[in-house]
Amino acid sequence: MKFIVCDNYEEISAEGAKIFAEQIKKKPNSILGLATGSTPVGMYQNLIQMVKEGTLSFKDCRSFNLDEYYPISPDNDQSYRYFMNTNLFNHIDMDISNTRVLNGLAEDAKAECVKYDEEIDAAGGIDIQVLGIGHNGHIAFNEPDEKLICGTHLTSLTESTINANARFFEKKEDVPTQSLTMGMASILKAKKIILLASGKGKHQAIAELLDDTITTSNPSTLLKLHPDTTIICDRDAYEG
Repeated sequence: MKFIVCDNYEEISAEGAKIFAEQIKKKPNSILGLATGSTPVGMYQNLIQMVKEGTLSFKDCRSFNLDEYYPISPDNDQSYRYFMNTNLFNHIDMDISNTRVLNGLAEDAKAECVKYDEEIDAAGGIDIQVLGIGHNGHIAFNEPDEKLICGTHLTSLTESTINANARFFEKKEDVPTQSLTMGMASILKAKKIILLASGKGKHQAIAELLDDTITTSNPSTLLKLHPDTTIICDRDAYEG
C-alpha cells in the first residue's frame, strides 16, 4: 500500500487525476471504476479540463460505478446516475452507453447485482478503481459489521450514513434506506485502486490503514490485501 500525502484537497484532486490519466493513456480502452460523493469531484474536474484541452480522451473507455441508492429513479437529482452525468459524463467524450450505474429501479435487486458482477467480469475486470472513505472506514456502502458480503448486493443504510446523506435531500425522510453496492471482493478485483481522503474527520479511518491489522469493523483495511493500492490524502487526514 502506497501513501501520497498532499497539502490540500486541490493537490489530492490533481494527483488522483494524474494517475487516472496515466492509466487511460497507457490503455485507451480502460475499464474505469468510479465513485460518487464530494471527494472525487475535484478529480473529475481535473479530468474534464484535460479533455477540454485535448490531452485526454475517454472515447474508448467503459465505466462501472460503485453503488446506487435503492429504490431511486436515475432522473432523481440525488441519484448517483444523475450525479455522474452532471459531474463527469456530460462533460467528456465518453459514450453514455458505455457508462454503467446500478439500476436503482430494478424490479429484482438480487438479479441486478448478479448481472452487474457478470458484466464487469465480461468486460475484463476494472483496470483502475477510485474510492472515497467514510469516517468509519466504510467503502462504497460496505459498512462496518461482523460480516461483509463479497459480491455486489442490496444493503440497508446505517443511521449514521442516512444522517450524513440527509444534507443532500429536502428532509431526512427522503433519504433512501437501502442501496445497491459493490462488495469488498468485487472492489478488490480491480487491477489498480486509488483511495482519496481529505480532512481531519477521516483521520481515524486512515490511521487504521497504517498498521498491520485487518478488521471488518473498518472495511477499508481489507485494501491491505490488494497488491496495487495508493492512498492519496491531505495532512489533516494523515496526521489528524
